[in-house]
Amino acid sequence: MCGIVGYIGTQAASGILLEGLRKLEYRGYDSAGIATVLEGKIHCVRAKGKLHNLESKLAGEENPARIGIAHTRWATHGKPEEYNAHPHTDTANRIAVIQNGIIENYRELRDELKARGVEFRSDTDTEVIPHLIAEAVAELSGQRLAASGQQSNIPSALILHPSSLLEAVRLVVNRLEGAFAIAVISADYPDELIVARQQAPVVIGFGQGEFYCASDTPAIVPYTRAVLTLDNGELARMTPLGVEVYSFEGQRLRKTPRTLNWNPVMVEKQGFKHFMLKEIYEQPGVVRASLEAYFDSAWTAADHQHSPIRLNLPTELYADLQHIQIVACGTSWHASLVGKYLLEQLAGIPTSVQYASEFRYAPSPLTPHTLTIGVTQSGETADTLAALDMEKQRRAGHGPAFQARLLGITNRPESSLGQLVPHIIDTHAGIEIGVAATKTFVAQLMAFYCLAIDLAQHRQVIAPTQLEQLLAGLQQLPAQIEMVLESQERYIEQLAHDFAETQDFIFLGRGINFPIALEGALKLKEISYIHAEGYPAGEMKHGPIALLDAKVPVVAIAMPGTVFEKVLSNAQEARARDARLIGVTPMDEQEAAHTFDTVIPVPHIDELLSPIVTVIPLQLLAYHIAARRGLDVDQPRNLAKSVTVE
Repeated sequence: MCGIVGYIGTQAASGILLEGLRKLEYRGYDSAGIATVLEGKIHCVRAKGKLHNLESKLAGEENPARIGIAHTRWATHGKPEEYNAHPHTDTANRIAVIQNGIIENYRELRDELKARGVEFRSDTDTEVIPHLIAEAVAELSGQRLAASGQQSNIPSALILHPSSLLEAVRLVVNRLEGAFAIAVISADYPDELIVARQQAPVVIGFGQGEFYCASDTPAIVPYTRAVLTLDNGELARMTPLGVEVYSFEGQRLRKTPRTLNWNPVMVEKQGFKHFMLKEIYEQPGVVRASLEAYFDSAWTAADHQHSPIRLNLPTELYADLQHIQIVACGTSWHASLVGKYLLEQLAGIPTSVQYASEFRYAPSPLTPHTLTIGVTQSGETADTLAALDMEKQRRAGHGPAFQARLLGITNRPESSLGQLVPHIIDTHAGIEIGVAATKTFVAQLMAFYCLAIDLAQHRQVIAPTQLEQLLAGLQQLPAQIEMVLESQERYIEQLAHDFAETQDFIFLGRGINFPIALEGALKLKEISYIHAEGYPAGEMKHGPIALLDAKVPVVAIAMPGTVFEKVLSNAQEARARDARLIGVTPMDEQEAAHTFDTVIPVPHIDELLSPIVTVIPLQLLAYHIAARRGLDVDQPRNLAKSVTVE
């Protein structure tokens, strides 16, 4: 959840670290801090609030230190105050540590340290780490002195690891329970930066005589595209001479860096006021990228024995498939609800969608021939990863019919999800900086269209003519999204003025657009802080209608198809209670025009494909209401982009 970044090399570290924090601030912005080693001392500066507060403290300061670590925090243990900000140091101020994650046994460790006279200066779980490392370094250094002149008595660990700091960190991480990534520097080891990972992401970047580490690649991309991702249970020693990787057991590992296909321009605003607006406008390109990656342009209806989709998934993943279960959180859960509709209606496979956080503790009964899909934009969502791992473990030993079939849908195939499951659908959305997901939601929908079509064709349950029409409709989506953006954004911006003081919103949808009502409500809650709820339109009269009056606007998604008339009828019920009705509907639908007080027109489109178009106005409405209210659109309060803690 937090952002960590580290540097060791030939340049002044502080500027590189601050720039890295800017790229990672989407991961948390309750406080920030930086620590460097300068003239044999730890120099640490921390500030409450967003990064600019830390920058103000550092303004005008000359700091030539060539090694350092920095952190931007999303608070878990301890309030977002300066004394809880990272980095945290030991009592002697010789060791500094930053952490992303949670140490679950920190109370036990804290009590143990207090009993030995250690005084704590924060409420965080992280502070136990520098104190434990300091004790381990002291003990190892004492062993070295005692063993001098007695080669045979030197502990084997010290022969394996000539660095006491590395070995001390290794000993300490083996005592920690939970999900964490840490970076450590020491005034007594000014040419070493140690990083360790257990269930929280860490990537190392390779430069020319300089090395970087971070929670996420955007912090590294401006300097290098050669990166190495640590796996769970691994730690690395970074020095000006290179990088050494070890297991938590102390075994030296051989790992090869890979090359990212990203560039620094991808993470800039490119003239847009906010990253969120830029990413909304990138959605036509995201859909095109998916089409280019997965659709066979040479396919025709005459070739009905073969799939027009190229997911490169093994046939055994589909063989005798009887059930699909999907686990996800937040916006990914909404995308999964659309996926359920597609998988059931196109491929004819019973599908369930569960919150990963609930599935972990109350999983469905085991069913044979079941495909489990984890959906997570970052590939690092803790609950989703834990749910998939649990499913993998509980199916082991139950026979071939119950064998785990795991598939991931993610924007980051190099993530922890990619390490956990054998098969991935890469959504090809590119880096998304805005905390509120927009283009990655549409990318996940495209992944589900691809999967549902591929399964339907594999099972031979879709008519060639229907398939041909569906593919033709998908090809038109980028232009239709562009049409909405070009024709409606200015209108929606003006419409947002009417709702700057609104306190409650209702979103309605039916069928495949019910999840879009949920997503529209979530976007509004996330960035405007307006209370909003999404409901199936037919459920309004079963309770929620009591909420309606002239102060509660209702947004209804009404697209021609199987439930069009029903949605209009449900909207009329809301109108009779004096609610202002806003309709997302085709412009030339006369009945809809008479029903709604305000129409946000979208193109005519097959109902089955409509979610990718209908979500665009809801994203824009949430964005412009939040911007009108003067809020921080890209970094809404209390939220972080990637939820890597339970």
